[in-house]
Amino acid sequence: MKTFLAVLVLTLSDTAGNVFVTRGMKRLGDVSILKPSEILGIVRRAVVNGALLFGIFCMAVAFFCLLALLSWDNLSFVLPATALGPALSVVGAKYVLKERVSASRWFGTMFICLGVALISVSSRVQ
Repeated sequence: MKTFLAVLVLTLSDTAGNVFVTRGMKRLGDVSILKPSEILGIVRRAVVNGALLFGIFCMAVAFFCLLALLSWDNLSFVLPATALGPALSVVGAKYVLKERVSASRWFGTMFICLGVALISVSSRVQ
């Protein structure tokens, strides 16, 4: 039960982290110019960017859940079980960030979900 809960927390926090870091970076603006004087301005804007900070917090939660999971179970189970994160990120991109998601990306996302289901079933059979 604790493994399932940790996978769920990891997956949801990783997804939220990706979505909110993306939102924060879009608000921050283009960071392609890397002059020392401009880097300081970017850092100042990043420190007060709530979406970016929340995204980083969520990613930290996901990282520590991953560490716990790796101490409890096999990598061959943990990594595929958490593979729903990218699939949920596509959903977050569509509905939270209002991105256009092509049919081929939805199709690929369905394949990811199918693979996670197969891994989950095979881990219970053993």
